[in-house]
Amino acid sequence: MDKEKGNLFPKFDFHLLKDELSPHLTFLSVFRRGEYGFLLLVAIVIGILGGLGNFLFHEGIKFFHFFVFNTLYQWLGVSQGGWHRILISIIPMVGGLLLIPLALIFGSSEVYGYGFPNFLKGVALQGAIFKLRNLFVKGLAASITLGIGGSAGQEGPIAEIGGTIGSWIGQVLKMSTREMKVLVASGVAAGIAATFNAPIAGVFFAFEIVMLGNYELTNFAPVVIASALGTVTTHVLLGRQPAFVIPPYHLSSLWEIPLYVLLGFVSAFSGIYFIRFFYFTRDVFAKLPVPSHLKPALGGLLVGIIGIWFPQVFGNGYEFAQRALFGEMGWTLLLGLFIFKMVATSITLGSGGAGGVFAPLIYIGVMMGGVYGYLAHSLLHGLTASPQVYALVGMGAFLSAATHAPLTGLFLLFELTGDYQVIIPGMIACIIGSVTAYVLQPDSIDTLDLSRQGINLHQGRDINVLRGIPVKEVMIKEMEPISEDLPLREVLSKAKESVQSYFPVLSRDGKLKGVISLRDIRPLLMEEDLMNLIIAKDIVDEDYIYLTPEDTLDAAMKKFALKDLGQLPVVDAKDPKKLLGMLKRTDVINAYNNAILKRTMEEE
Repeated sequence: MDKEKGNLFPKFDFHLLKDELSPHLTFLSVFRRGEYGFLLLVAIVIGILGGLGNFLFHEGIKFFHFFVFNTLYQWLGVSQGGWHRILISIIPMVGGLLLIPLALIFGSSEVYGYGFPNFLKGVALQGAIFKLRNLFVKGLAASITLGIGGSAGQEGPIAEIGGTIGSWIGQVLKMSTREMKVLVASGVAAGIAATFNAPIAGVFFAFEIVMLGNYELTNFAPVVIASALGTVTTHVLLGRQPAFVIPPYHLSSLWEIPLYVLLGFVSAFSGIYFIRFFYFTRDVFAKLPVPSHLKPALGGLLVGIIGIWFPQVFGNGYEFAQRALFGEMGWTLLLGLFIFKMVATSITLGSGGAGGVFAPLIYIGVMMGGVYGYLAHSLLHGLTASPQVYALVGMGAFLSAATHAPLTGLFLLFELTGDYQVIIPGMIACIIGSVTAYVLQPDSIDTLDLSRQGINLHQGRDINVLRGIPVKEVMIKEMEPISEDLPLREVLSKAKESVQSYFPVLSRDGKLKGVISLRDIRPLLMEEDLMNLIIAKDIVDEDYIYLTPEDTLDAAMKKFALKDLGQLPVVDAKDPKKLLGMLKRTDVINAYNNAILKRTMEEE
């Protein structure tokens, strides 16, 4: 249904645009054989476009924010206080309702929820090929959610926007899969760097999270160039204002070092809790007996109710994180925002709101570090720095723990402060936080969703290839089912004439009873007297193993091995008695070999 709705606007077929541009880009083929120099040239273009994409996304959020807080906010009279303040709960719900037309046009999977894990899956396992329309769909959906008060971040969507730019340029230029991944990573780096005015953090975000730690030199230079150009483009369009203005940092005493060690552990435990709560909330919303299109609105209403008492949870929250870094909040407010920002973000994205988690991770880390700093300062007043210093380090440590990306957190700290003194406590807290979190929770907030699908991005493409192919792509629908009333003699006759060795057996009302295999029949071949007495119903294996179209081929191979079977029935997920097709073990093996061959040829 979603696919059909995604094709309502044939005039906006971006493949046509790609075909029109290709002839004009043939001059670049002069550089093509140079390959490495060609990638650097393309990276410059991607960096500039990534910075432009960040500017347009930033303006989109401002537009919807203006609509809410300068129009709807005033119309509802929220600023009057009293009972009018309750109406603030309606505002984020409006954002959820505005997503419905987008979902009806482009499909729910492209609009709703936290999409960055699927983006990583696309880079690692699906050739880094993304549709150009993702630029507009993801950007508009996230702009609505964030601008109208949803508790999420803009960094995930801008990473996807930048990555899509890189992917599309790679498709236009017919790049190999390896080069496509580099261009996608370049776009991601440009987007992140432009958002934070932090080019080094953009580079490490791309390598640690998108490229899974693949720091090859041939990959490194294009990503660095794109990140730098993304930052420069943003300087031209939005000025040099950083995401945060950071107060001066200082280390009061060497006795503080153990406190930063402990802060690393606190960040790890907090990060693990947030990851698990985040996915728990999403599972709760998935099971709710509510139409899927209404769930983001329901989530927005719940976030709005939180906002009656803690309006600071709305949006990305940079303004309030900034205030916390300057010590303008007491420890009770910091603690409240630490808890309720986690809840609000989980509800926003778990219910289907569009956005990312990077900004909420920074926000939560600042609040956590601030509470920790108040506690440390009250116990060891003469030996510690002010609480806001711990809020700063907590920001990087919590981010590192939740994403398992310590270098991203560390260099973000450095670029935001421009102070080398933050490196030592930052290194300690970020490394301890990420390592401890990894040991206790091997999946980060970006990879846990994939792990629950049976996909481990760090295991390599060969292991994951079967996990990336659903049964519905390989199963056969042309079957030769037999009736449960068919005599054994006719079953044997049918088996002799057929190339099949497994036959699904259907009841009189067309329901699947089980499967008969030739090895089930073999012991009866010498029993001539039984040929007309026994019917299919008497010998069918009703304790059959089955698959659904959404199962992966990896899951299928495991089920084949349970009873050493050659075929399995494929049934409707909601009705195991409704036969849809059959899956052959040999077809699974062929699909695996073809996928590996295709990827090998694409990378050459």
